Amino acid sequence: QVQLVESGGGLVQAGGSLRLSCAASGRTFSTYAMGWFRQAPGKEREFVGAISRYGSTYYADSVKGRFAISRDNRNNMVTLQMNRMKSQDTAVYYCATGPTYTSRTPADYSNWGQGTQVTVSS
Repeated sequence: QVQLVESGGGLVQAGGSLRLSCAASGRTFSTYAMGWFRQAPGKEREFVGAISRYGSTYYADSVKGRFAISRDNRNNMVTLQMNRMKSQDTAVYYCATGPTYTSRTPADYSNWGQGTQVTVSS
């Protein structure tokens, strides 16, 4: 019912910025909280941040103050703005639909995109 496609990944230097987008299809996008997760090689999937259907945000401590999530319900789009990036930010980034923006648990999220690779060079 809901399909998600991430885009905007690529190579960026440490200290630089990158903007990821998540495009959603379906008629119920505005009813979902949207989460961003990332997964580095050999690591478990990690919560990055989430946004409620109204725009309230919640971030992991590792990215708080550097990353910002926004959404445009009119265009079924969620954005992850990443600033002052670090090598530790290197991972595949995923967006997903969720029941609440306060959840950090991947199992609470239902629809997932294919992911987009982000590589930070140092």
